[in-house]
Formats: sequence, structure tokens, C-alpha cells
Amino acid sequence: MTTKAIWKLYAQDLKHFILSKVKDDTVTDDLLQDTFIKIHTKHNSIRDDSKLKAWVFSIARYTVYDYFRKNRLSTSIDKEELLCIEETKEGTHTEQDCLRGIIKNLPKKYRTPLFLADIKGMKQAKIAQELELPLPTVKSQIQRARTLITKGFMECCGFKLNDEGYLVGELQDKADCKVCAH
Repeated sequence: MTTKAIWKLYAQDLKHFILSKVKDDTVTDDLLQDTFIKIHTKHNSIRDDSKLKAWVFSIARYTVYDYFRKNRLSTSIDKEELLCIEETKEGTHTEQDCLRGIIKNLPKKYRTPLFLADIKGMKQAKIAQELELPLPTVKSQIQRARTLITKGFMECCGFKLNDEGYLVGELQDKADCKVCAH
């Protein structure tokens, strides 16, 4: 699908979404443009058009989040909104379903530092300070969380690690998934 076609389908909805978060027309237009630049440069990477809407909204969501972070503003985007990119249609099963389930099942001592590092983009030293933990502890908790996510994909969805250490495989049917089927 072309960027122009994506624009026709989603530009108005994305604009309303962004405006609902930033409450400023000028900033909204800038962030919408930034979102579509990202969409234009990456749209060939999406292989399943049924996931297009969730994909473009996640790009918009992270563009807004980055704007708030760069400008040191408090955000109205919460953790659940970032983790739950968009509810999937009944009957579909995606990697996001699995990731959501795996992250929700992580022990809090791993989930919190992972969220702060990988979702909020905080430096590990700042996380250690905020959680009042030694830096080596925070580093190991983040690494352990990432390892548990990998293990979760292997157990839940039947993925395997290839020779380079990357997860590979095909997503199982939802009924066969140990985490998402619930």
C-alpha cells in the first residue's frame, strides 16, 4: 500500500488521536507530519495489511510520546496504552497479543525496570535512582526481563532462537498459545 493510500485511510483519525493528546493544532500538524514521514520510510516493512491500522496508530502513539519526553511534559499516555497498542479484532492473533501477555506475567521487579527502560526510554542510571536500587541490580533486572520475554515467546508461541540469537518462527493458532489463549 502506498503512503498516499495510507494517508487517505487514516490521516483524519490520526490527527484526531494526536490532537486529543497534545491539545494544540500546530503541534498536532507537526506530529502528524512526523508520523507520516516514519510511515513513508517504513511502510514496506509491514507484510500483513490487516495489521496496518494498529501499526500506524502505534507510530503516532510513540511520536506523541517522544514529543512529551523531549519537551519534558507530562503525558496523558499511560503504560497500558503503550503496551496495548490496539485491541485486535475477534479471531485474530498477533505477536502483540503474545507480548502483552508475556509482559503482564513478568514479576513486577522485572516489569517495572523494563517498562522504564524500553518503553519510557529512561537511562538505566536514572531508573536505579528512581527505584532506589543499585545500578547493577537494575541492569540485571532489565536483562532478565528481556530473557523472560524471549523465553515466553519460545514457550507461548513455539518460536526458536536462530544461530544469530534472533527469535524466528511462525505464530501458532491462539488456541495453541499458552499465554494468549486465556
